[in-house]
Amino acid sequence: MKTKNFANTGEQVSELNLGTMMFGGRCDEAEADRILGLAIERGVNFIDTAAGYGNGLTEEILGRIMQGGRREKLFVTTKVNKGVDRASILSSIDESLQRMQTDFVDLYLIHWPVEGMNPTEIMGALNEVVASGKSRYVGCCNFPAWLLAHHNAIAAANGWPRLINNQIAYNIIERGVEVEIFPQAVTENIAITAYRSLVQGLLTGKYRWGQPLPENTRGQTSAQIITWLSQFGESVDRFIAFAEERDITPTTLAVAWVRHNQAVTAPIIGVSSLPQLEQALDSFDYNLSDEEYAQVTYLFDTEVKEEGLQRFPGLKYNFPRLRRNLNLVQG
Repeated sequence: MKTKNFANTGEQVSELNLGTMMFGGRCDEAEADRILGLAIERGVNFIDTAAGYGNGLTEEILGRIMQGGRREKLFVTTKVNKGVDRASILSSIDESLQRMQTDFVDLYLIHWPVEGMNPTEIMGALNEVVASGKSRYVGCCNFPAWLLAHHNAIAAANGWPRLINNQIAYNIIERGVEVEIFPQAVTENIAITAYRSLVQGLLTGKYRWGQPLPENTRGQTSAQIITWLSQFGESVDRFIAFAEERDITPTTLAVAWVRHNQAVTAPIIGVSSLPQLEQALDSFDYNLSDEEYAQVTYLFDTEVKEEGLQRFPGLKYNFPRLRRNLNLVQG
């Protein structure tokens, strides 16, 4: 497993960021333990979790399976639960540390922007977290470029730690972050961790245009998968064929496409079984040439279009609309 520089910290993190959202859900603790063991054995040290996953159960499981010397080998990320006020930021980190049975995390992230947020209060609270030794670094998820820059300007003015990571959705369909966010990341040395790299499994080969949705898969209930398959079904089929022609899996091709962008530090790959992890690990051995990257990109007409701008039933947050929201910051 290759490693990458994490922002300007001097830290080396594995190129695969292991997502743990399914620990405690579709993945029981015994399987989660096996997954973490194999990940460490294969050189993965970058772990992503959140207090909100399983209402804290995911962190609890992670805390138990990190015992026995594993924690010291890992770069662990978690996220603020509840709100983004000072009290929530400070209480959330304490609760996460207790659940994970650790004295500190390596990276603590604001999970989502909210209307009326107070950037000075947020950055001041994150400074307290770092100063107390409860997190080594801080960052954010789903921040538009201007909002991240605004928070870091406040940090700089006060001598506080800056946000060094922006965790965002990125894949061959959701490409809006290529505008503003990626140039900012490269210019200001902000690490980009990309979730939904496999488009919720749409690009793994299990979903095909014009065929019934497989049983016991997310596609049967996900408005996003159903919508995207209807919009890009023919492109998905061509994508799968492209992978088959090169004797690689669609998962490998999807991961290679995300990794090809120099702004991306690490794709987040969430797995619920050991075979899924094994396939994910193998996918990091394949690199696209510039020509292949262009050919794959051409299969989808998604450049600079913010597909997620549409509203999906049941989803509270919509990142593209945040880029246009004039009321996020407290006046």
